[in-house]
Order: sequence, then structure tokens, then C-alpha cells
Amino acid sequence: MEETESKDIWQKLNSDIAFGKAINDKAKQHFYTEFYSLLDAGMDIQRSMDIIIEEQDKKRKRDIYTSIQDDLIGGYSLSEALKRTTYFSAYEYQSIKIGEESGKLKTVLSQLSKYYHNKVKLRKHLISVFTYPAFVLLITVGVLYFMLNTVVPMFQEVFQQFGQDLPWLTQKIIYISDNFTTYLYIFLAAIAGIFLLHYTQKKEEWYRNYTGKIILRIPIFGKLFKKIYLARFTQSMGLLTVSKTPLVKSLDLVKEMIRFYPLEEALAHTKEEILKGNNLHHGLSKFPLFDRRFISLIKIAEEINKLDDTFERLTDQLNEDIDHQTKLLGTLMEPFIIILIGAVVGLIMVAMYLPMFNLSNVIQ
Repeated sequence: MEETESKDIWQKLNSDIAFGKAINDKAKQHFYTEFYSLLDAGMDIQRSMDIIIEEQDKKRKRDIYTSIQDDLIGGYSLSEALKRTTYFSAYEYQSIKIGEESGKLKTVLSQLSKYYHNKVKLRKHLISVFTYPAFVLLITVGVLYFMLNTVVPMFQEVFQQFGQDLPWLTQKIIYISDNFTTYLYIFLAAIAGIFLLHYTQKKEEWYRNYTGKIILRIPIFGKLFKKIYLARFTQSMGLLTVSKTPLVKSLDLVKEMIRFYPLEEALAHTKEEILKGNNLHHGLSKFPLFDRRFISLIKIAEEINKLDDTFERLTDQLNEDIDHQTKLLGTLMEPFIIILIGAVVGLIMVAMYLPMFNLSNVIQ
């Protein structure tokens, strides 16, 4: 008993002091895919864990998987062993527990593999979409800093020799140039303040509610994020309905897995509606997060008792839409940012040359 307690304490301390995720989403995808393949090939659970451990080249992951194997040998079930590591979410080990009890462990492992595959794929898409704009934006800030601190002051010295009133646009650019360092410090302080606010308040309900609403209202991107969270919802619900998990428990697990306040609020309300005797679609229909088509499909699925198939189809459709939108965004953002850079640089140059044109008119 004391040995078990000391092991739990050590695992907790190890998870708290470790830098980064010992088992990230990509590692979990590989873990569930490999586990499913080995079980499907006729291996038992313990032999499958042996093979998975042998494949690991990183000590941290190998140690975690070894602790799972030790717990399996000690009489724990797979779900209990995963829970004891503290590296797996309640959604994962509860799903596996249901799979063990219902005899559908391989199905659950396959669905978990698919879930993390889609999650990793989506992250790669988003990184590819935002990496180029972020890099170009950084270059733009550098060019802007150079022009306002080097080019504009050079023109300013020339303008002082004219003795003429400068155009309004030129005056504004010179004013910005003179105070650019101050504006830059204010901008950096504002960014640091936002990060500090997020770090200190990210678990507070008011903050999560406010930021969740803002995310959904962002032009273009709001619809994309909405589909991302809906896809996670439908895939998670599909996995749990396949495992024959009670609907109320499924909503609790999904709410714990998908940390997005508007969705959590909708699921909490829907759970109350189900406990009152209403259907799933009735509770979801109260929230604008779910459109009419989505609600109609859920309603039909409940009537014909095909929720698992419907959730799977919705997941596939949403993932296709997300792939299309991320690729389209990447295609459209590149020329937009190039135009933005050209407009900023062009505006500064026009402002600098306007006095030259005025001087030419005076000479004539």
C-alpha cells in the first residue's frame, strides 16, 4: 500500500516538474494506432505494451509506458493504468474503460487514434496558414522601424531647409517618426499585458466566457474556429456513442475534453434538458453555436437511433470544410499581406515626396 502511494506521489511530482508534454498529441496518436494494430493482429494487452515500450527512443515516454506495463502486471486494467500516469485525460481513460466493459476496446482505440490524427493534422494546417503571415508581419515591422527611424529623419532635415509649410500627411508621418520609439514601447507593453492577463485569468469563468465570444465574432476566422470545435465535439460524441456510453455521461466527458466555454455552456444546459426528459437536439437548439442543419440531423438521428453514424458523418463533413477553409485562407492571406506592406511603404514614400512636388510648383 505504501509502495503504491509513493509511486502515485512520484508520478505526480514528475508530471509537475517536467518541461513540456511528455506525451503530446502526436505521441498519443502513435500510441493508440500502434495499440489498435497489435490487438487487431491477435496480441494481448501486455505483449502489445512490451512492443510499444521497445519502440520508444525517448526515456521519458519509455518510463511512462513502463509504469503502465507495471500496473497491468499488478492487476490494474488498462484504463486504470492510464489514469494513474496523470498524462491521459478523463475522456481517454473513461472511453477505454467503457471499451473494456463493452468488449469494444479495439474500436475505442481506433477512434482515439483517429481523433488525435485529425487534431494533429488540423494543428499542422493552422501552423502552415499563420507561419507565413507572421513572418511577413515581422519583416513589415522591421521595414517600418527602419523607414521611420532612418529614412524619414533624412527627409526631415531636407524639409527644414525649405522654409515652407509641409502637407498634412507629411506632418503626420514626421510626428509618428519622432514618437515611434514611444509607440513601440506602448505596443510591446500592451502585448505583454495581454499575455499576462491570459496567463493569470485563463481558468477564470468570466475570462473564458468573454474570450470565447470574441473568438466566435472574429471575421472569417470565427467561423473556422466554430467548425474546429464542432468537429471535436462530433468526433468525441461519435466515439462515446459507439462505446454505448450513456448520453449524460458522454456530455460530461466531452465538456471535460474540449475546453471552450461557449461549447461547455451549451453542453451543461443540454445535460439539464436531458435530465428533465428532453432530447439532445432540443437542448442544443437553444444555442447559436449549432446551426439549423446540425440540429435537424441530430433530431433525425435520435428518431432512428443512429446517433453514432450521424456524428461520424458530421465529423467527416466538418473536417473537409476545415481543410478547404484553411487552404483558402493560406492562399488569400499571402497577397493580402503583400498588398498591406506595399500600402504602408507607399504611404510613407508619398508623404516624403509630397513636399518635393510642392517645391517644384513654387519654383515654377
